[in-house]
Amino acid sequence: MTVQLKDSAKHNKTPADREVLESAVVRFAGDSGDGMQLTGAQFTVSSAVAGNDLVTFPDFPAEIRAPVGTTFGVSTFQINFGTREIRTAGDTLDVLVAMNPAGLITNLEDLREDGLLIIDENTFQERNLKKAGYETNPLEDGSLAKYRVMTLEISKYAQNAAKAVENVEITNKESVRTKNMWALGLVLWLFDRDTVVTKERLEQKFAKLPDIAKINVAALVAGHAFGETMELAPGASAYHVPPAELPAGEYRNVTGSQGICWGLATGAHLAGLELVYCSYPITPASNMLHILAGMAEDLGVKTFQAEDEIAAATAAIGASYAGGIGVTGSSGPGVALKTEAIGLACAAELPMIIVNAQRGGPSTGLPTKTEQSDLYQSVYGRNADSPLVVLAAHSPGDCYYMAVEAVRLATKYMTPVILLSDGYLANSSEPWSVPDVSSMQPFGVTTTTVPENFEPFMRDPKTLARPWVVPGTPGGIHRIGGLERAQGSGNVSYDPDNHQEMTDLRAAKIRGIAHDIPEQTVERGDAEGDIAVVGWGSTFGPINRAVENLRDEGLSVSHVHINHIWPLPANLKDVLEKFPKILVPEMNNGQLVNLLRAEYLLPAESLPKVSGKPFKVSEIEDAVRSRLGENE
Repeated sequence: MTVQLKDSAKHNKTPADREVLESAVVRFAGDSGDGMQLTGAQFTVSSAVAGNDLVTFPDFPAEIRAPVGTTFGVSTFQINFGTREIRTAGDTLDVLVAMNPAGLITNLEDLREDGLLIIDENTFQERNLKKAGYETNPLEDGSLAKYRVMTLEISKYAQNAAKAVENVEITNKESVRTKNMWALGLVLWLFDRDTVVTKERLEQKFAKLPDIAKINVAALVAGHAFGETMELAPGASAYHVPPAELPAGEYRNVTGSQGICWGLATGAHLAGLELVYCSYPITPASNMLHILAGMAEDLGVKTFQAEDEIAAATAAIGASYAGGIGVTGSSGPGVALKTEAIGLACAAELPMIIVNAQRGGPSTGLPTKTEQSDLYQSVYGRNADSPLVVLAAHSPGDCYYMAVEAVRLATKYMTPVILLSDGYLANSSEPWSVPDVSSMQPFGVTTTTVPENFEPFMRDPKTLARPWVVPGTPGGIHRIGGLERAQGSGNVSYDPDNHQEMTDLRAAKIRGIAHDIPEQTVERGDAEGDIAVVGWGSTFGPINRAVENLRDEGLSVSHVHINHIWPLPANLKDVLEKFPKILVPEMNNGQLVNLLRAEYLLPAESLPKVSGKPFKVSEIEDAVRSRLGENE
């Protein structure tokens, strides 16, 4: 869904009876069968249509269907939306909607004091309380006294609304499942939203199930009407979050997975090549196969679901050898299985792209939780000296541009490229200004021209890339493979001097790319100061907000964010040497920090986090204050 924002949208009047908020953080929490992801997604659309800037954080269990009412089966959807620039999903919650005891006990600690707690009291039965680990009923024991609590019979109200729909035959189970839409209707009212857009979206989603569409819409409208007619408790308030000051233009909500897929398709278009995506299902990368398969008719994208990870990687190599842009996607465990094939692409010097949507590890680890622990694997994780390019996107929108960059570098330098996202980036979303592809510079890739005196490993003197000649091109007969090749001819060679030369050339080619990528800049703050907070990937939002807040306090702190992980930008050392202290927050046990120490011998300090959740702004603020002695 795209939204056209005009300047006039910034001047909406504020209702006199509502409290105006600069931003708000709302989380929906319930059982994995309660529809929390659908609820959050629909509220996100309403926020986008209202003109708010936003960031979302869907969080769900790894089990396909965990036992109902258990804490490890809780699914949540969090959204931070506002009139100011939003960079994170929010540290603390302003509103928590808890659909059952498990949703309450696992999320309550994130709700700020005096925050609003909306509870479905119909689910707070003794059996559910025990499953969640409660010894007493929190609705009765006073443990919620520091919050503003609305205990409502949400399940009952939703059932009544659904059953009141005429000429519709439904079961009790179907009617109670509309409770998420009743809760959504209430929250829409709470934040001064109507139900028009949400009703349209529900009718589209359930177009083939018209009765289900009708009862969900009925529950939605009933929840909204309840808000309109209820009397708020003393001190309580309904809210209004004005539109953000976003530049006029066409926007759509984009997830990281969508951004990567659209970026790959754009890159292939700019290169004049066919995009071939080969993968094997794995969380959280599976959705990319679904998205790219949907581009087959309009954009000619080819997709292939292989029987395993190795087959997916080698199929992508075959696509690149044949003159397309071969791409394979996975997560850490799957990339580990692809490692030998990636080494083959390094040896054959083919333009292959590997997308790694990182997740918690090791092994199968935490499939649905986020982590940044595959940096070592990406830069170093192959046998022998087999360098390649490693890129990292820092936001859902940036995923698009880094995917385009991956295609550019892969085709220009005839090299595999690893593009890193993570579970948070893959599933979270933000408003994205739709770019004008016609204004982008084509890459001008040629695969059917045979160079004069052609040999498969002759090299461009500037890029050190070997020529890319499609098999079957007259005069372009050649062999490539995994055995070491003789420089120039490409014949199999076991000569020690040749192996040294080829190893040096492959390394020099990748190192030389440092001069063809953007110079490193300071994202926020001064070019020199007391401390630089250095990040990569999805830590961008919390670092950037934390640095802004700390600078408002008068601290000399700057934010440096690295998108090109390998090779590192040519001027990065010069940028970092201007700061006596360097702090590196990352969702691993200290991988980028060790890379920076190894490359530059700088006194970088690690701030690791491996909880499966993104950094909070406050965590980075506290760490910086501690390093500057502000907490003493």
